[in-house]
Amino acid sequence: MITFILIIIDQIVKYHISTHYLVGTSSVIIPKFFNITYADNTGAAFSILRNNTMLIIIISFILLFVLYKYVFVGNKYNGVKMLILGGILSNLIDRVFRGYVIDYLDFNIFGYSFPIFNIADICIVIGCVLFVFKTLDEK
Repeated sequence: MITFILIIIDQIVKYHISTHYLVGTSSVIIPKFFNITYADNTGAAFSILRNNTMLIIIISFILLFVLYKYVFVGNKYNGVKMLILGGILSNLIDRVFRGYVIDYLDFNIFGYSFPIFNIADICIVIGCVLFVFKTLDEK
């Protein structure tokens, strides 16, 4: 259920961004720190594999299968699983139906402009970090 809610929230925000902004345009939310910037990302994280949408879709399906079959076996880490799956599936929806992922969260911290990202990316990163910590905690 949490996975579904995360997907819905991310897709609603992406729809809003795509209908109210032009690609490359920004709204300053907190000056010199945080903007909403509409970016079409045809690659994976940090635009790796840019313009290889079909390859990224195939990798995403393989990753989902491997995670489901070998990593997420049983009822362990349900919340962590839901975060990771929600993020992967929401970005996969973009890739399949749009051919790119909509990114919009744009931070500039101490003069460093981070790559623009979205809620799905946050879910994947937080889920993976929690998974690593939980796995290490068991040992």
